[in-house]
Amino acid sequence: MQEPVSWMIGGAQGSGVDTAANLFARACAFAGLHVFGKREYYSNIMGKHSYFQVRVHPERPVLASCAAVHLLATFDVETPMKHFRSVLPDGGIIFDPKLLSSTIDSPPNMERRYKQDLKAYLTSKGRGLTLEDVLNDAADRGVRLFPVPYDDLFRRLGQKIGETEYAKLSRTLNTMAVAISLALFQFDIEYLDRAIEDQFKGRARIVETNRVAARVAYEYIQETFPEPFAFRLTPVPVRQPRIYLQGTQAVALGKLLAGCTFQTYYPISPATDESVYLEAHDNVPVVLNGKGTAHAEKAPVVVVQTEDEIAAITMAVGAAIAGARASTATSGPGFCLMMEGLGWAGISEVPVVVTVYQRGGPSTGLPTRTEQGDLWFAIHHGHSEFPRIVIASGDHREMFYDAVRAFNYAERYQVPVIHLTDKYLANSTSTYPLFELDDVRIDRGLLLDDETLAARYAHRVFRRYEFTESGLSPRSRPGQKYGIFWMTGDEHDELGHITEDVVLRDRMMEKRMSRLELIVQETPEAEKWTFWGEPDTDTLIVSWGSTKGAILEAMEGLTRRTSRKLGFLQLRMLWPLDGERLAEILRRYARLIAIENNYSAQMAGLIRRETGITIPHKIVKYNGRPMVVEEVLEAIQQVLQKNAPSSRTVLRHGI
Repeated sequence: MQEPVSWMIGGAQGSGVDTAANLFARACAFAGLHVFGKREYYSNIMGKHSYFQVRVHPERPVLASCAAVHLLATFDVETPMKHFRSVLPDGGIIFDPKLLSSTIDSPPNMERRYKQDLKAYLTSKGRGLTLEDVLNDAADRGVRLFPVPYDDLFRRLGQKIGETEYAKLSRTLNTMAVAISLALFQFDIEYLDRAIEDQFKGRARIVETNRVAARVAYEYIQETFPEPFAFRLTPVPVRQPRIYLQGTQAVALGKLLAGCTFQTYYPISPATDESVYLEAHDNVPVVLNGKGTAHAEKAPVVVVQTEDEIAAITMAVGAAIAGARASTATSGPGFCLMMEGLGWAGISEVPVVVTVYQRGGPSTGLPTRTEQGDLWFAIHHGHSEFPRIVIASGDHREMFYDAVRAFNYAERYQVPVIHLTDKYLANSTSTYPLFELDDVRIDRGLLLDDETLAARYAHRVFRRYEFTESGLSPRSRPGQKYGIFWMTGDEHDELGHITEDVVLRDRMMEKRMSRLELIVQETPEAEKWTFWGEPDTDTLIVSWGSTKGAILEAMEGLTRRTSRKLGFLQLRMLWPLDGERLAEILRRYARLIAIENNYSAQMAGLIRRETGITIPHKIVKYNGRPMVVEEVLEAIQQVLQKNAPSSRTVLRHGI
């Protein structure tokens, strides 16, 4: 089976790397190709190294990032020095020949540790310490080198558009790098034209300048390197409409569809992108019939940037009390500040949604890198005990639908819902078929309208925290005539009045906590976990969240190599965990492997606590980078080959 083509571009932050990657990905998407893009960057605004990998396949969705690169597009010194060893034999490196004499010490922001390792590597090969030495090492492995004199291309561009100012001409550098790459892939430039128009829509002069720049670069490659490159990208017929989106956009669109009308946030990477997207699309048409026809109604949402995360959670809670579907989005440090507000929502039975984009910690930690380190915190956040639901998404499609499901869970069970995703999924991009909306349902639980309140409570007192058989009490909104209630962060009676009575305390605690059992009983198994692969195998992988894609591709690769088939249980609802049913599933397998992007294998620890079953083989990663397909495949193979009773494998890939 054909492997996805892997293209990478890198450069200093602020130099347009993201724009270039999006142009490349959009061009491929317009040509009917499946796309998955991974973005990596430092926690500074300008200067440090960032890179973007895009994987492309003509026939099937691409699920994850990989270590291998087929074509590396560069225009600085640091990018080829950082990534030359990732380029496969027969692959290629695009570079500016005027930089060949630059040394390892030239890039001002390259880490000292990496420089030392690179010097040791080149010295061991008997090479010097310049970019030319680095590229010669790649060439000796069979990598093709493509020197591109960008300054000459800028001059050609200037002659065509009547511009002489270098600063203006050099702004097209990234578009040229994309055009050069597509020319090597023998890919029709017309698709890049469409991508440029889509990327810079509404700015006619910029669109035209970049189109001319693309042709200048494209034609240069055709003239200078007539021998075909080993890898090609060929358009395919588009059999179904697709969308190209980033993870934060998938969540934002899901919230709009769910009827979220109030979102708060305090800026924090990588969560901010979601709220910024909502701000830009705060009143969009809603497609309800799944056939492309917009419903007459709109999806209005108020987005508030607050002074801090404490205000963000408490404002969202206040909006939820008022009857809005309310949420906030944050990352680890911001989530820490929300604890008292979430506890207030817990004791007051307020349905609020918190989307948590996990990143490397603790404290500020790795602000722009990924991790799955907040699972235990999400389950146990806040002092004392109150019920909450924790769900986790494994890809962009799940992020969209889980955003809808989170509001339904919150309102049906009157609890905070924590929707876990991470920086990797938040900042990655992908193409997907249009989301199916026909089966999307809105469940507002026991929120009563004026007519129902009048019928039930015109002649008796409304009890907001009424003891019921299910443990769920009726809800009203402030201002409803027959739904008057009191709220406080203290323990309370059925009316909401403060109490410290021992009997009422017991009953209220038991009333709230009983919802965990109710949630387990009522939630369909398909929403608790998803099974992938071969059910009749002796080996089961168990994981959650963003490791999904790398695991599925690794399983496919293992089957191609060895014909060995595995099972994979992806946990979707991590709290409350259906321990009894999960134990039944796990006991069917002789070998269990947990794969997680954290140090402690937090999911495996949770499973042991809730089921009594130890998962003996653990594959973990915690260097701030996502798992790539090759390292997951290799780690699984090692577990299978060694056949030891237990093992712990730490994955190290990453730049």
